[in-house]
Amino acid sequence: MATKASNTRSEPSTDPSAQLDVLGDECARTILVATSDGPKTAKELTKRTDSSSATVYRRINNLLESDLLAECVRFEDDGSHTTAYEATVEKLQVRIGADGIDVTLSSTDG
Repeated sequence: MATKASNTRSEPSTDPSAQLDVLGDECARTILVATSDGPKTAKELTKRTDSSSATVYRRINNLLESDLLAECVRFEDDGSHTTAYEATVEKLQVRIGADGIDVTLSSTDG
């Protein structure tokens, strides 16, 4: 099974409004929480969110594009493998100031 690396990095987001928009969706937040403790397949996420597979795939794509989720390969005990998804962010900080909104991610390398 794939594992998270323990190294973290902090970096400012290149598109904070897109990330905040993605996080405004309950299904996307559920996916992010579900994948924070290890990789999950789209099928597992569909069951977890009680959403259609089409909705889950749209949210996965939004999270991937926003760098909040990463695609990985999960190896099973029987030697087979499948595509899985894992949260890349552990902490998100939002700063609002005269220059606008800045989002900083503390994420896991992995």
